[in-house]
Amino acid sequence: MNRQNIEPEFEALLEYLKNNRGFDFTGYKRSSLMRRVNKRMQTVGIETYTDYLDYLQVYQEEFIPLFNTLLINVTCFFRDREAWDYIGEKIVPLIVGNKEANEPIRVWSAACASGEEAYTLAMVLAEALGVEQFKARVKIYATELDEEALSQARQASYTLQAVESLSPQMLDKYFERCERGYSFRKDLRRTLIFGRNNLTIDAPISRIDLLVCRNALMYFNAETQGKILNRFHFALREGGFLFLGKAEMLVTHAHRFTPVDLKLRVFTTVPKIGMRDRLLFMADTDKDQKVNNIGSYTRIREAAFDNSVVPQIVVNVNGLLMQVNERARAMFGLKPGDLGRPLQDLEISYRPVELRSCIEQAYTDRRPVHIKDVEWRTFSGDLIYLDVLVSPLIEMSGNILGVAISFTDVSRYKRLQDDLQHSSQELEMAYEELQSTNEELETTNEELQSSNEELETTNEELQSSNEELETMNEELQSTNEELQTLNDEMRRRTEELNEVNAFLEAIFTSLRGGIVVVNQDLYIQIWNYKAEDLWGLRVDEVQGQHFLNLDIGLPVEQLKQPIRRCLSGESDYQEVIANAITRRGKAIACKVTCTPLVNSQREIQGVILVMEEQEALEAS
Repeated sequence: MNRQNIEPEFEALLEYLKNNRGFDFTGYKRSSLMRRVNKRMQTVGIETYTDYLDYLQVYQEEFIPLFNTLLINVTCFFRDREAWDYIGEKIVPLIVGNKEANEPIRVWSAACASGEEAYTLAMVLAEALGVEQFKARVKIYATELDEEALSQARQASYTLQAVESLSPQMLDKYFERCERGYSFRKDLRRTLIFGRNNLTIDAPISRIDLLVCRNALMYFNAETQGKILNRFHFALREGGFLFLGKAEMLVTHAHRFTPVDLKLRVFTTVPKIGMRDRLLFMADTDKDQKVNNIGSYTRIREAAFDNSVVPQIVVNVNGLLMQVNERARAMFGLKPGDLGRPLQDLEISYRPVELRSCIEQAYTDRRPVHIKDVEWRTFSGDLIYLDVLVSPLIEMSGNILGVAISFTDVSRYKRLQDDLQHSSQELEMAYEELQSTNEELETTNEELQSSNEELETTNEELQSSNEELETMNEELQSTNEELQTLNDEMRRRTEELNEVNAFLEAIFTSLRGGIVVVNQDLYIQIWNYKAEDLWGLRVDEVQGQHFLNLDIGLPVEQLKQPIRRCLSGESDYQEVIANAITRRGKAIACKVTCTPLVNSQREIQGVILVMEEQEALEAS
């Protein structure tokens, strides 16, 4: 399991939501959850989680937009059409084929958002069964945590944009026109039951044939996902089907579900491991058999019971211990003298498990009662696990004779299960990074789709304004054409300017002397290739540097006054010859010519310095 970064301020905010509003988000992935909370904090202009907690305590109405932000309801009809076609063509016939003609079909749409998925299920089942069979046999339970989304789902009405993914045939067959756009048929709507359900804490719906929960598990961390999948496994019938979103692969939960089509994310339950076959007491005898044969059969049954590898006891309807086999006597320390004693007087009645309540339940329900994974410490000190089966013994006439209680040692299975769980955890560690990355990508896609739907809603509201702006748009068209002409002219002039700049660059590069241009503040604007060659500094090293701060072989302080005179307008030409050292260490006499840089308005913009190598001056 990923160890998420814990921020105390953020955890305090989650605890407040849990304790004061009953919404437990502590099992959600922190990365996705924090991103959604930060989005809401940006909307209200708050920077820290502590400040936002204070804000929630003062402004209670803030909870509604916060929950709407956290509970992303992104859905549509027949989302991932290929997968829905597979459900209708392959899975529904399998479900129907395993049932009697009029046996009900139970379907659960968990985290159904605003209902599109639940109504998609209804259409798929109605197409596969026929409308009349669908209304008679199918019950769809659609649950969601967000009350606002549930309210929208119960209304069963959708805009034209929401139903655009449906074919005209499906739209005519299953929807009716309404003020808002289209509403699902009322007679088919009765087969759907909408209700609030928190997948992490609320009890699951049981005896489900098909459970659809698409792109909801990815919002939870691995531990919470495991708890939810345990609930789903309990909810599904033996051989039931689970339909997940395309980001949810269940690669680390193979002990609960096995893929039917991994690409389309359709799974079926792994059969639950059951108890050993219960002990049957055969009481039928042939009236014509001889007495010695009856006695022989009785001894055989008693020998078979006593030598059974499973510890067993028999208690009659009056609560008296009637039979105990050899394995039970050895395991629980029972003696022949205990036969005929009330069960309640014996330690076995409450240890290793309370048997009296289980016996009462078996009598009341008239069917076996299972108690699994009961811990028991043997006389040798070994800890073992037992599955206890309390089976009522019922005559052909219906009278209850008592109960047979068997204790099956499942320690080996328990160890294998622990080993399997350990192996699964190792496998989970190997695949979790891939799963997490895939889920993060899917979460981002969901958020983008949510934002897109919000923009589309805004677009609908602006539609009427767009119609009014059409006239203005036509008037602006001619202006746009004029601007296009101006733009072409500017593009042409830009090209000419680029040519001029290239031409000037070629001139600067071709000149024999070093060219340096400084602005009025003596910051270098141009530094040609010859200047690089003389002083060893590249353009990117001197661009924007103060000329007088350069550390080169040229004594720049001697140029300070000539440059100042040019900038002040006192002179339009200054020449200085100074001793200098080139980048190669060669002593030269450098003639520096200073000329003012004047624009078209005759304003001095800077100074042009031309540096030319002369013969070296003789040392004085």
